[in-house]
Amino acid sequence: MNSPASPPVTSADTSVNDTASLLPFGNAFAELPPAFHTHLQPTPLRAPYLVGVSADAADLIGLDPAMANSSSFVDVFTGNAVARDSKPLAAVYSGHQFGVWAGQLGDGRAILLGDLPARDGGRMELQLKGAGQTPYSRMGDGRAVLRSSIREFLCSEAMAALGIPTTRALCVTGSDQQVRRETMETTAVVTRMSPSFIRFGSFEHWYYSKRHDELKLLADNVIANFYPEFLGAENPYRELLAEVTRRTAHLMAHWQAVGFMHGVMNTDNMSILGLTLDYGPFGFMEAFDARHICNHTDQQGRYSYQMQPRIGQWNCFALGQALLPLIGSVEETEAALAQYEAEFAAKNDALLHAKLGLATRQPDDDKLFEAMFAILQAGHVDFTLFFRRLSDIQAGSDAGDEALRDLFIERPAFDAWAAQYRARLQQENSLDAPRKLAMDASNPKYVLRNYLAQVAIDKAQNKDFSEVAKLLDILRRPFDEQPEHDKYADLPPDWASHLEVSCSS
Repeated sequence: MNSPASPPVTSADTSVNDTASLLPFGNAFAELPPAFHTHLQPTPLRAPYLVGVSADAADLIGLDPAMANSSSFVDVFTGNAVARDSKPLAAVYSGHQFGVWAGQLGDGRAILLGDLPARDGGRMELQLKGAGQTPYSRMGDGRAVLRSSIREFLCSEAMAALGIPTTRALCVTGSDQQVRRETMETTAVVTRMSPSFIRFGSFEHWYYSKRHDELKLLADNVIANFYPEFLGAENPYRELLAEVTRRTAHLMAHWQAVGFMHGVMNTDNMSILGLTLDYGPFGFMEAFDARHICNHTDQQGRYSYQMQPRIGQWNCFALGQALLPLIGSVEETEAALAQYEAEFAAKNDALLHAKLGLATRQPDDDKLFEAMFAILQAGHVDFTLFFRRLSDIQAGSDAGDEALRDLFIERPAFDAWAAQYRARLQQENSLDAPRKLAMDASNPKYVLRNYLAQVAIDKAQNKDFSEVAKLLDILRRPFDEQPEHDKYADLPPDWASHLEVSCSS
């Protein structure tokens, strides 16, 4: 699986001369040998315009969001111009897709501009998703559409505000230029940010092509740049696998706790840093169903809500297989992977206790949780509203139950569980007011429901980007009451039940 020859450097205009063109890009990934990537220029889009920008993401790299008002900013972050120190490239990787080995993949529509200094002292890579064809595009056109770009932009920032490890999104730019998906759609580019976009599939690529020298180079690069604490370890590759396994287990617990469903947990979509990566057909749980599949393409339900923890573990085993030649021992590899279940269980347990406002752990807590999910499943109760309203329950009275009780059709089932929960609160002498504050800081009022994203998309397709900005502002404070935006926390309207997202999203 040799890297394709680099195409001639053409297409992008480098004549811009304001601040965006002078950003001090480096490119640590470009220091890897040519087999790891292909240098190429983004393919320009016709007459690009700004759709949205995240001030919070911009602050991570010290950018003034007011820069977004310049034509240079739009050009650089669309791919119509290349900043002076940028060395754009597309990376090669492979992966398992829906459990099947897919062979060589790579950045088929994403181009890495390079990395910029971050406020935390590290570096942040910036990548254009939708910037045109690369040697890894296969049969694709290398473009992203406005619909999916807005979804990724909003959800990246929403997940960060929820405290969930994730890549970030600096901005979205659009163009009237069209491409065909299920229908003709307008194009867009989302600028993604991450300390690294290296994936599990990046390691699988070299393992399955039997190129262990490149496998070691990649692992050494990742350890040196992101896990330097392992440099002096007896077996740094085992420690790398163990840490990535731990981070992945914790990430899965975070997803489950907010009802987030990724939709395409292929190994090429799994971050070596334990971040949520590649937002495509994602969704947040509404009417609870543990078997819910948010990706219309996933006919077998491999990536359903209830399967995500197991698939996270499966993907770690795939990474372990790829790192085996470096670790050198099946037993040590298995030992590194063996912690997954305990790490997931412990993190999941901690998050559930926080969501229910329980300050201690008691022997029967698992039964309380199981009974809770059973009534949620039976009543298909809205996930986000249930947990948010749960903080209104009072330890010594049912006077605060009404709003939560109204979510249930089978009220006796709820009443029985609420009594069990109330008894548990009394067991630890829980005080209502401080518990409510703590629970409201763990249970978001606002998440990116599909219908909210769709309303913003519909307006944006008519060049009205106000709803994108409004949603971004609401979602950056998901735990705040924001009473002026109460309608954004309501049950979804009936028409929302017909919305579907697929891998083309």
